[in-house]
Amino acid sequence: MIVLSNALSAVAAVLGALLNLYFWIIIISAVLSWIKPDPYNPVVRALRVMTESVFYRVRKWLPFTYVGGIDFSPLVVLIVIELVNNIVIASMYQYALTMR
Repeated sequence: MIVLSNALSAVAAVLGALLNLYFWIIIISAVLSWIKPDPYNPVVRALRVMTESVFYRVRKWLPFTYVGGIDFSPLVVLIVIELVNNIVIASMYQYALTMR
């Protein structure tokens, strides 16, 4: 049972790290959208590829996220990431601790 507990704890740690990484990718992408960098820069293109598909889905499901020329879809995604991090990942950690 301890092996399963450690495996679940490791999965929670990896998922938490990936969510934190994506959180910062979204913040960087939002800041870059304010300054309008060169769209042919490979870093900018990679950030757009990683974030625009998620932003598009949020804009499609919640059309009120684009109001007055301001796009709130990154904010919605950041809130969802924090909710998943604080509810799902924390629950996985607690469940892994109770399995020991």
